[in-house]
Amino acid sequence: MESGEIVEYIDDQKIICTVVMEGGNQRLRLLTEHNREVKVAAQRLSHRGSMRLDMSAGRNRLVDSLRELSIKRSAIADEIEIEALWEVLNQEQTWIDLDTMTGLCFPTAEDDDHQSGVIRALFKSRRYFRFKPDRFLPHTEEQVAAIIDIERKAARRNRLIDAGAAWIQSVKSGSTAQPPACHRELAEKFKSFYLFDKESPDYDAARTIMKRADLTSSEAIFNHLVAVGVWTPDENVDLLRYKIPTDFSQPVLEWAQSVPAATAGTFKDSSRVDLTHLTTITIDGQSTLDFDDALSIETRDDHFLVGIHISDVAEHIKKGDLLDREARSRGSSIYMPDNRISMAPPLLAENRLSLKKDHLRPAISTMVKISLTGDILSYDIFPSIIRVDHQLSYFEANVSAEEGEAIGTLYNIATRFREKRLGQGAIQITLPEINIWLDESGIPVVNRVNRESPGRMLIAEMMILSNWLSARFLAENNTPAIFRSQPKPKDRILKNGTGSLFQNWMQRKLLNRFVLRSGPDHHCGLGLDAYVTATSPIRKYFDLVTQRQLRAVLGLETAYTEKEIEDIIGQLAQPMADVGRIQFRRNRYWLLKHLEGRIGGKEEAIVLQRRRNAYSILLKAYMIECPLPQSSGIHLKPEDLVQVTIQHVNARNNTLSVFMG
Repeated sequence: MESGEIVEYIDDQKIICTVVMEGGNQRLRLLTEHNREVKVAAQRLSHRGSMRLDMSAGRNRLVDSLRELSIKRSAIADEIEIEALWEVLNQEQTWIDLDTMTGLCFPTAEDDDHQSGVIRALFKSRRYFRFKPDRFLPHTEEQVAAIIDIERKAARRNRLIDAGAAWIQSVKSGSTAQPPACHRELAEKFKSFYLFDKESPDYDAARTIMKRADLTSSEAIFNHLVAVGVWTPDENVDLLRYKIPTDFSQPVLEWAQSVPAATAGTFKDSSRVDLTHLTTITIDGQSTLDFDDALSIETRDDHFLVGIHISDVAEHIKKGDLLDREARSRGSSIYMPDNRISMAPPLLAENRLSLKKDHLRPAISTMVKISLTGDILSYDIFPSIIRVDHQLSYFEANVSAEEGEAIGTLYNIATRFREKRLGQGAIQITLPEINIWLDESGIPVVNRVNRESPGRMLIAEMMILSNWLSARFLAENNTPAIFRSQPKPKDRILKNGTGSLFQNWMQRKLLNRFVLRSGPDHHCGLGLDAYVTATSPIRKYFDLVTQRQLRAVLGLETAYTEKEIEDIIGQLAQPMADVGRIQFRRNRYWLLKHLEGRIGGKEEAIVLQRRRNAYSILLKAYMIECPLPQSSGIHLKPEDLVQVTIQHVNARNNTLSVFMG
C-alpha cells in the first residue's frame, strides 16, 4: 500500500476517512479527516479504493480534502433506501459482494465514493443486513423482527435513562416540577439497584443514570428515593433485600378468620386433661402480644408439681394447610424496634393461639414432679386445656419473687436447675440485654435490661427444662425431631457460671455454632444430653414442627418422617439466617440512630483485643463493639477500662468511630 491512497477504517462505531502517509505490510501510518495521525493494521480497513491525494499539497489541504470526501460519501449513503433494498433481496439468503450491492444501489455509478456510501449506509443501520465491509447478507423476516424489538427496547431504555437523570437533577435543584410519567418504573429500577447492586438486572441502567446525574454513590440514590417519597429516611431496606413479606395475602387472612375460637364445649369429648383448676401465669415483656407459654405450681406434701404449658398451635394450624405453608415460608416471627412481623396472622398469633388471660386454650403441658430439694423425680407430657389467671410483666414477676410464694418457689427451682446444668458443664453466659424501642415521636429509646432478674431467669430456666424434657420424651419414643446440639467451645474462660463482663463477652465469641439434626446429641452450652425447642410454636416454625412430633407420640396426629425433618431443617436454614440477620441489623441501626445524638459524649469502654492499627473495644452502656485508633505513647491491654468520646456515627452506613477522651 502506497502513500497517498485514500482508505477508510472503523473506529468507535464510526467510519473514518484517511490518507496513507506511510505504507507497510502490517501497519499503516494514516492521516485522518480529524487531523490526527494514527497507526492501523491493514486488516482493519473497511474500504480501499483507487482514489489518491497529492501528498505534496500540505497537511491542511489534505485534511480539508478528506473532510469534503467524508461529507460527500455520507450524503451518498443517505440516498440509499435500505428497507426497500432488503425487501427486494431478503428472499435470497446468500452473501452479496460490495460491487454487486453498489451496482444494485447505483446502476450508473460504481466508483469509490459510491462503494464507500454503500458500506457507510449498511454499517450505520444493520437492521436488515449482516455487515462485512466487502459483503452483505440479508436478514430473514424473523431476524429483522427480533432486531427491531431489540432496537425498540434500547430506544426505550435510553429514554428512561434521560428521564431518570433529568428527574434526579430536578429533585436535587429543589424544583417542584411534576415527575416524569415513567417515575414509578424509574423508582423500581433505583430500588433494585440500591438493594442488589451488581446483582440487579437494572445495574447498568442505574449506573448510567447516576453518571448522567453526577451522582457518585448509591447513597445518593437512597436519598433521591426518600426525597420523592418512595422510601422513608429510616426505610428498613433489609426487609426488601431479603424479600420478607410484611403482611398476609387475603386467602391467608380469610383462612385465619375461619379458625374457631375455643369455647367451653370445644374440647368436651376430647382426650385433653382439664387443667383449668390450676392457677396459671404468663410472664413476658410489657410489649408482648403473643403468649406461647404459661406456668403453674402446686405444693404437695413432699414435692412440687410444676406445670409448663405451651399453646397447642398445631391444633389449629394443620400440617400442609395454607396457614402452615405460610408459616413455613416465613420460618419465624421477626421482632424489631420499629416493627413486628408475625409468623402467623396477628388474628391468630395475638388472639386465638395466644394464652390470653381468662380464655380457654388447648395446650401441650409438661408436668414435672420436683422434690423439695430441687431434684426432678418424674415428668409427664400430655394434651390439656388451660385458662391463664394472671398475665405478668417481668417487672411484676420480679416484685412477686420477693413477696409472692408461687413465683418465689419457681425462682428457687429454676436456680437449682441451673446449678445442676452448671455442674454438668453448662456455660452460662451472663450479659445485659440492650432493649431498643421507639417512643411516640419515633425517637429511639435505649434501656439496659438485666437478663438475670428473677422473672427473666426463672422463665429462661423453665423453658430450658421443658425443652430438655420434650427432647428426652421424643428420644425415648424413637421419634425424630429438630434436635439442637452444640460442640464444646474453642476454649473455656468461664468457670462455674461466673465471670466479668469482659470474660462473658469473650466466652461468647469462643462458642461453636449449634447443630440441628433429626436425632439427639449432647448440648455442651446447656449441659444437657438432648435438647429441642418446642416452647415458642406461635413464633418459630421449628418449634411448631417439634410440637407436632410431641402430638404424634400422644396420638393426636401422624409424625413427620426422619427425611421430612431433615428436609425442613435444610429448607429453613437460609430463611432463619435471614431473620437473624435482619433482627441484628435493625437493632444495630436504631442503636446507632440513638448514638447519632450522642456525638461528642463520653462513654466507658472495655478493651477487648489489639488489632494491627487499632484496639477492638466494647462500649459498656450499649454492648456494641467498635475500633479505637491507637494513640502514640498509650499502650492498652485486654480488659483495661478506658474513656472514649464518640466522634462520628452514621446509622445508614453502619459506621461508628470514637477516639480516646
